Amino acid sequence: MTILITGGAGYIGSHMAYALRDAGEQVLVLDNLSTGCEWAVPEGVRLVVGDAGDQSAVDALLKHHRIEVIIHFSGSIIVSESMRRPLEYYRNNTVNSWALIQTAVRHRVPYFIFSSSAAVYGNPEMIPIPEEAPTNPVSPYGASKLMTEVMLRDAAAAHGLSYVIQIGRAHV
Repeated sequence: MTILITGGAGYIGSHMAYALRDAGEQVLVLDNLSTGCEWAVPEGVRLVVGDAGDQSAVDALLKHHRIEVIIHFSGSIIVSESMRRPLEYYRNNTVNSWALIQTAVRHRVPYFIFSSSAAVYGNPEMIPIPEEAPTNPVSPYGASKLMTEVMLRDAAAAHGLSYVIQIGRAHV
């Protein structure tokens, strides 16, 4: 079994790659290196330079490796930038996630872990934010993350994909 980490050359993704490698798991990193760094990928973990939204590249990875889990960290993350460049955030965070989820479903990858954001809640009424708080994003960044959460929920209902959203909500 292999675990594919998108955005695995970034800060959080590379730490996940280290933890999984150290636990004896087979790990493969897919990162376009737009904000990640090749040196951040742990020794012994293969880095494939490419985009998580490139369905033919992801197809090839899923065909040639026994990938049973996708951990999706890749995406744009700066809230203020998302206000100035919303369409770039929707393309990178939403459209690329759609392509990745679609490819995972087509290849029957059983498990998907998504790194979302508390930005899906907008300006919460309570802190800490309870998991059942209403979602009301106030930025394209938060909206793009919420759209991916909705796509995962719907893909799970239609195709049996088991997923976890890193901010606390899970469906298995």
